[in-house]
Amino acid sequence: MLSTHFDGRIARPGRQIGRGLSALAVLFAAALCGASASHAQQRPNIVLIVADDAGYADIGSFGSEISTPNIDALAAVGVRFTDFHVAPTCSPTRAMLLSGVDNHLAGLGAMAEFTASNQKGVPGYEGYLNDRVAPLPALLRDAGYHTYMAGKWHMGEEPERFPAARGFERDLTLIPGGGSHMDDMWGAKGEKQLYTRNGRPLGELRPGFHSSEDYTAAIIENIDEQRADGKPFFAYLAYQAPHDPFQLPEEWLDRYKGRYERGYDAVRAARIERMKRLGLLDRDATVFPRLPNIPAWDALSPDQKRESARRMELYAAMVEHMDANIGRLVRHLKEIGLYDDTLFVFLSDNGPEGTSMPMGPPWDNGTFANWGRKGTFIQYGAAWAQASAGPFRMFKGYVSEGGIRTPMIVAGPGVRNGGRISDALTHVMDVPATILSAAGVAYPQTWRDRPIAPLEGKSLAPLLADPRGTVRGPSDRLGWEAFGNRAIREGNWKLLRLCRPAGPDEWQLFDLARDPAETNDLSAAEPDVKARLLRHWDEYARVNDVILPSESLLCGKAG
Repeated sequence: MLSTHFDGRIARPGRQIGRGLSALAVLFAAALCGASASHAQQRPNIVLIVADDAGYADIGSFGSEISTPNIDALAAVGVRFTDFHVAPTCSPTRAMLLSGVDNHLAGLGAMAEFTASNQKGVPGYEGYLNDRVAPLPALLRDAGYHTYMAGKWHMGEEPERFPAARGFERDLTLIPGGGSHMDDMWGAKGEKQLYTRNGRPLGELRPGFHSSEDYTAAIIENIDEQRADGKPFFAYLAYQAPHDPFQLPEEWLDRYKGRYERGYDAVRAARIERMKRLGLLDRDATVFPRLPNIPAWDALSPDQKRESARRMELYAAMVEHMDANIGRLVRHLKEIGLYDDTLFVFLSDNGPEGTSMPMGPPWDNGTFANWGRKGTFIQYGAAWAQASAGPFRMFKGYVSEGGIRTPMIVAGPGVRNGGRISDALTHVMDVPATILSAAGVAYPQTWRDRPIAPLEGKSLAPLLADPRGTVRGPSDRLGWEAFGNRAIREGNWKLLRLCRPAGPDEWQLFDLARDPAETNDLSAAEPDVKARLLRHWDEYARVNDVILPSESLLCGKAG
């Protein structure tokens, strides 16, 4: 019998499916690994790890020079997905990640902070994970799983919308969308951020708190406190890192000192070349050009180079520091004997953040030497974001590939022939479908005595079990809308509309197999394909109740 576990060993007999649960767990395990009956009935622990604003090319196993040995170790025994897609911003992605339903139905049709006047009060645009979905943690908890969360929520700020009210048994959570990584609890405007511990607001954080360290510690603590009862667990570790502000413990501040003096042009080129060597990109893959408002590195003054390089140093240290904490969790699971029984999923919630904005009081970046410490708000801007996005077009906020294509790794029970790459078209809605399948939990038609939207994602079990497996055919479609920008995907064809200045504010057609950077518009050459995808877009918008905003952050007021 072939092992499905990271180090080639057969795991010990596992936990049994509880009474009344679906037989999907038996089918999942048996189909994936040809397991014996006792092995097939094991329900895995599940660790879902989300990086915040990490770009496609920021992980070592995806081409980065940043050291990420622990994430790369999961890639070495798992599957790297090179055509995996999310929403272009955080809360819409998270809504789909914890529901398996399109964000326009799940309550985050727009980020709560940027809901347009014509979207307010409309179902699907509540600004929180709504009651039209059955939350993944609640389904797992009902099925006998312990459910833990640590990290960023960003899907509702009222108590009835906290993680504790949406299925998480224990949590340490930043409720809003972002802010300080330290114990000062500052938001972007200096307001005090809301944190909860097991559903109750926290008045203060531990002195010396750092988001990556304390969120990881909370998950470890929860696992240890309840593992004696033998129940499996679902742990959602939603890091804030590497989202700005770039803030680090003192010993991490100079981790990458002097490593980015060659500049963003050279770093981006080296990453793209490394991606080709790794088999992540074809040798002749297109590359989206440096944006016209970004000067060439060699055109910068010495002081500009010094400051820009320092920003990237801190960002890289944020990524490695997150990876070190992932390693801390993985080592602990090995020490307590749960590693072999744990399914790991790692992904980023959207492309890298390319926007920079001045921050007023109480933020004080002070002297250059103080950057990266508590109270400073360091960002790295569009030039380095393009390096983080690799060859792709644009970055966070945009439905072009740089905003919606991110790294994903799946490792653990159910994975065969680990260490491989899959170029199958996959989507964040597939993650909850995969987790439910692995856990043997059927997705209901109704939940809490009310109808819910159907599960839209597809289980990735066939892809995890077999390099030749498929989950989407050439006629399957995926759609996106954010800030009025739109896209529809069918096979390798993608129809994209970006407003100015990022695009011409008209539909463009791309063949991503030949042109992953979206540089060659084929609208004129393939009018029938364009017309077909336009019809698909109309259908997507209708089925998912998409309302184009009357005004938006990126596109201004509608014409």
